[in-house]
Amino acid sequence: MEGRANVEQPQIELPDELSTRRLVRRALWVVALLVVIGLIAALAPGLGKVRDLLANANPAWLAVAVVLEALSGVSYVAMFRPVFCASTSWRTSWEIGWSELAVGSLLPASGAGGLALGAWILSRAGMPADQIARRSVAFFLIKSSVNFVAVAVIGTLMALGVGPEKSLLLTALPAALSLVTIAVVLLLPRIGHGSDADPDDGRVRKAVLAVRHAVVDGAREAVEILRRGEALVIAGAIGYWAFDNAVLWATFHAFGTTVPLTVILMGYLIGQLGGLLPIPGGVGGIDGGLIGTLIVYGAPAAATAAAVLAYRVILFWLPLIVGGIAFASLRKGLNQPDRPDLCWVPATAPTVSLPQR
Repeated sequence: MEGRANVEQPQIELPDELSTRRLVRRALWVVALLVVIGLIAALAPGLGKVRDLLANANPAWLAVAVVLEALSGVSYVAMFRPVFCASTSWRTSWEIGWSELAVGSLLPASGAGGLALGAWILSRAGMPADQIARRSVAFFLIKSSVNFVAVAVIGTLMALGVGPEKSLLLTALPAALSLVTIAVVLLLPRIGHGSDADPDDGRVRKAVLAVRHAVVDGAREAVEILRRGEALVIAGAIGYWAFDNAVLWATFHAFGTTVPLTVILMGYLIGQLGGLLPIPGGVGGIDGGLIGTLIVYGAPAAATAAAVLAYRVILFWLPLIVGGIAFASLRKGLNQPDRPDLCWVPATAPTVSLPQR
């Protein structure tokens, strides 16, 4: 018995905000909100056309939408490994990536909750905190940049007369704001890393300096990764965005409606801003943002409501199911210190470090 006790390892527990109990509670909240939205769609007066569309949905197109969402998740995994930890196996990258997507479907703030889980896992592997923060910022910026570049290009083309005719407020203005956002990100490294915190500095100053270092260094690292032409990173970022947009395109087809692709792409970015609201799973924020934006761009109201509802159900359940399985395997692996495919960060000369300038 004594010898057995010597080989037993203490179980690694997740931080409280990412504990299984708290995540299950959030999942129940999101399910409850989805049920409420479903009951409203099923019972509220004036939504008869939406109910008819939902009742006659084309299952083949819904299946296509599920496959497209799965491909979006695979693209996320492909992007994760080269940015965070090139030394880890694809198995672990799959588990961490899908676990992040599962947590991201429960927590708001555009996927920041999922990145927090990944950051904690990498810290357990020994990766320094400043390196994790820097790469988390770089990952987020690269992942988000595709959307802004797309809106800048498509908004400009629509303003010049390509696609359905819309006002400059709906075409040139979003394009200009996207270009400004891209320019700000590109200029962030010029701010400079700044001074390091002194031991005598207060907690607030240390936190402010840490955020500045992470944002500035992360923006610089994102630019360096893109300049190096990391194929998996670029393909993963584009795939994650394109396949997720395609899910919405497929759900419109499931209800017999064809919406111009330019409208879907423009409505996607603006509508997704609702995910920044502190609502469990973004339910209500993303839905309302997408429906309102797409209708403003000319999509039919009833079909838009049905398509967005189907899109949100797929966006919630698929990452949660696949990510839940991946998360269970990952937790088991975290409690096996000799597991060879977990991200390994040596004490000196880290092989996963990216060049800094």
